[in-house]
Amino acid sequence: MGKTISEKIFESHLRDEPFEGTKVLALDRVLCHEITTPVAIADLAWRGKDRVFDKTKIKAVVDHVTPSKDSKTALQAKMLRDWARRHDLKDFFDVGHNGVCHALFPEKGYIQPGFTVIMGDSHTCTHGAFGAFAAGVGTTDLEVGILKGVCAFREPATIRVNLIGDLAAGVYAKDVVLYVISQLGVNGATDRVIEFAGSVVDDMSMEARMTLCNMAIEAGGTSGICMPDRVTVDYLWPFIQDQYATKEDAVADYLKWHSDADANYDQVLEFDVSSLDPQVTFGYKPDCVKPVAQMAGTPVDQVYIGTCTNGRIEDLRVAAAILKGRRVANTVRGIVSPATPKIFSDAMAEGIIQIFMEAGFCVTNPTCGACLGMSNGVLANDEVCASTSNRNFNGRMGKGGMVHLMSPATAAASAITGVITDARSL
Repeated sequence: MGKTISEKIFESHLRDEPFEGTKVLALDRVLCHEITTPVAIADLAWRGKDRVFDKTKIKAVVDHVTPSKDSKTALQAKMLRDWARRHDLKDFFDVGHNGVCHALFPEKGYIQPGFTVIMGDSHTCTHGAFGAFAAGVGTTDLEVGILKGVCAFREPATIRVNLIGDLAAGVYAKDVVLYVISQLGVNGATDRVIEFAGSVVDDMSMEARMTLCNMAIEAGGTSGICMPDRVTVDYLWPFIQDQYATKEDAVADYLKWHSDADANYDQVLEFDVSSLDPQVTFGYKPDCVKPVAQMAGTPVDQVYIGTCTNGRIEDLRVAAAILKGRRVANTVRGIVSPATPKIFSDAMAEGIIQIFMEAGFCVTNPTCGACLGMSNGVLANDEVCASTSNRNFNGRMGKGGMVHLMSPATAAASAITGVITDARSL
């Protein structure tokens, strides 16, 4: 019987199996940010174990409230900052160099096919787009990862989602993954890896694949994953070119991280997305999804474009193309947060930032703040946000606020009209 890509990664990283089905894996990357890591830092210090297993494999960033908004968030940042300096972590990104972790770390080339990756953040599954096994973990597992470079998992079964057909103009990866979640349900992939495959995935950019994998957790998935190919190699080439004579050699080598044709899956689902329309959430669960047409006309108070789901340059280009020459409705606050300094810089060079500003958007520094209601765009009670983020839980962006998840195109169109709008109508 063949193996899935996840099974191959587990097999290649297995350190121990203390109990049947519980597998201790060696870690290639332990990622850290200032919200969840300080608790682990403090506990390790209290236990007299203030050490790191390998300072080259730990990457840290201040990304949720940056710059700090009050004394408590300043303390969180200080704890991470002092810890990084204490252990001479080369890859620590502080104010001015920081960005949204799940955009910044891939951009730096830190995530590669076959890697095992953990972080105290549920959307760590984003990194599976590179053919890695990447999972969010709790404080105890994060501590062990920092100290010993290992993490214990029960090997998850895999749900294969084949996406076939041709996406219509104006339909994007965000629409696809919202639709998939609506079909799976918020618990449909619990304790499972979602393996995204098919011609639609093959044609996607790395940015689009990261959008797919980013939201695997919203269906309960441990991780999302795509098999590495030429698109992956092109993205990573500046970081792997010393390892391979040619890109073709890299592509050939990465075939070892492809699922076998006779691999065993928990489920195999196939969706022809040729007739898929833009999608949007309603209610307070990510599987509450409708075509935008069914939500058209719903008033919004704020439009937020950014986050680890849709704050990359590809996303900003899509939104800017719709906003160019237009103005945000006078009933709407438009906020855009490029996900990393490089994305911000590239957007400036391409004139995208100017387009957003001329349209009436507030352009903020790279931050996760608004996405979870911590800073840079918190909602008031009864306010509604059209957001390119990944989670629409009750109060997610502010107590009493409503969040509708959508693509950057739909968000930009909704900013212009002041109501949820299919961008294709503009």
